[in-house]
Order: sequence, then structure tokens, then C-alpha cells
Amino acid sequence: MDPDQKLYLDILNRLPIERITKHPNILVAAGFWDEERFQAARTCYAFMRKIDDFIDDYKANHHRIEEKDRKKFTGQVDKWLGNIRENHRPGIFQKELVKTIHQFRIPIWPIEDFARSMLYDINHDGFPDLQSFIDYSDGATVAPSSIFVHLCGIQRVDGQWQDPLFDVKKASAPCAIFSYLVHTIRDFQKDQQNNLSCFADDRLAANDLTRSLMKQIAGGAPVTAGFRNLMEEYYELADDYRKQTLKVLEQISPLVEPRYHLSLLIIFNLYLMVFERIDTINGSFTAAELNPTAQEIHDRVLRTIMEFRH
Repeated sequence: MDPDQKLYLDILNRLPIERITKHPNILVAAGFWDEERFQAARTCYAFMRKIDDFIDDYKANHHRIEEKDRKKFTGQVDKWLGNIRENHRPGIFQKELVKTIHQFRIPIWPIEDFARSMLYDINHDGFPDLQSFIDYSDGATVAPSSIFVHLCGIQRVDGQWQDPLFDVKKASAPCAIFSYLVHTIRDFQKDQQNNLSCFADDRLAANDLTRSLMKQIAGGAPVTAGFRNLMEEYYELADDYRKQTLKVLEQISPLVEPRYHLSLLIIFNLYLMVFERIDTINGSFTAAELNPTAQEIHDRVLRTIMEFRH
């Protein structure tokens, strides 16, 4: 066993996978980074999660966002974004984010794109068509994924961080959208229970489905043929992005250090593991069926390490 592989196995054995209950794929994959970059990722994702959670939590407790709250939430997101752009009297939490952005040369556009997707969440109830869902994904998933890929790609030269040697957004998009489509299928039951409608309305109508019927299926009503067809459409679209991801990983792997190449493979393989559990013909699409156990996550990461070649 070579020293790098031993290091990766030691890291895996120390990871508290069973205690990582929120965003486990990102945290498990970033667990293989050096501490400095890992803390940078935590700072960025904590900020994004804070915005995302307060909107999702509101929707979970209300059927829709009232107009007065839309204005309040929109103003809050705009204020946060303005403080970060201008470094104008940011709060303690944002001050740490601004410091991290400057230190690690993180571009501002992922934060801006993410904020735009949150503003969409505030001012819209779901997605009228599949294209609007893909456009939304540009901020909701490509933006945070781009920060992950940026931190994988930077390299220290003469004590200073240098930008990645590839186009970060182009490299991030396929895996991010693949992951988001898998996430949408995996979390169907949970999202419906939390009043979140993530499937495009035009695809529901084309398959003789309504939002009401989707909620009934999430609650245990029989899975219809139209529902299976809807899931097959999203599954096939995810498969297209899966194939694109494999090509991108091959292209950028020589341009990142080994442990960061490994972390990119880990996060892809963890979503791939969920993708492989999707059974559009016979599946019930429950959370229990589609979410792997901590042991299964551990075993998949172990397999990725043992097969890893840089």
C-alpha cells in the first residue's frame, strides 16, 4: 500500500459518517482535503445553507409565502449580497465569508448566482417547465458546486493561492446538475411533506399528474404509470449529465492535486450510488429505499479509494 492510499484510508476511518446527517456527500468528500481548505468550504456552505434553510423552513410550515414576507425575504437576501459585494458593515458571519473569499480567490459570481436562485424560491412556487428547473439549477446547485471545484483546483505557489487551471463553472455544471436531478428523485417524499414542489408542472401535466396527486403518492398512495414515466424522464436526463461528468472528470484530473482529484470522484460516486438505487419500473421512491446507510456510504468511499489512480 502506497503512503497516499494509507493516508486516505486513515482519513476515512476518522470520518464520523454516521453523524453527518445534512449534506453528507459534500462533507464526506471535503473531509479528504487539508484543514485550511476544508474550513473555507464550511464557511461558504454555512452561509449558503443559512439562506436556503430559512426559505425552506418557511415553506415547510406554510403553503405559500405571503406577499409581505416575500418583500422581507427579498430585502434580506439583497442586503446580505450587497454586504458581501461591497464589504460594507457585514455581520460577523459574513465578515468570515468575505475573508475566506479573498484569501482563497473565490469569485463572487457563485454567491450572486446562488442568491438569484434563492430570490426565485421566494417569488415563485415551483417550476412551470423543465427548462426553468435547469435554469434554477445554475444557481441552486452549480454555484455551490463551483466553490467546491474551485477549492479543489487552486494551488499554492510561493505561498500564494493561484486560480484553477480550468474553467470552474464549465467543469462544475455536469456533475452539479446530475447530482441535483438525483437529489430531486431521492428527496421526492421529503420535499412533498415539506411543501416543496421540485418537479416541473408541464411534466406533471404530460403524465396525468397534479401537485395534489404527487403529495398523495408521497404519503403512500399507489404509484401510477404516469408517475413512473415522470421519474424515468428525470432519470434519463440525469444519465445524460452523468456521462458528461465522466468526460469532465477525465479532462480536469491532471490539473488538480491527487487528494482533490479523489474528493471529486468521491462526491460523484456517492451520488452515483443513489442513482443506481433508482428503480423506475418497480421502485416505491421512498426515502428509506433511496437513501444509503452510513455503512453503505463508508463502503462506497472505501471502494473509490481502493480503485483510485491519479
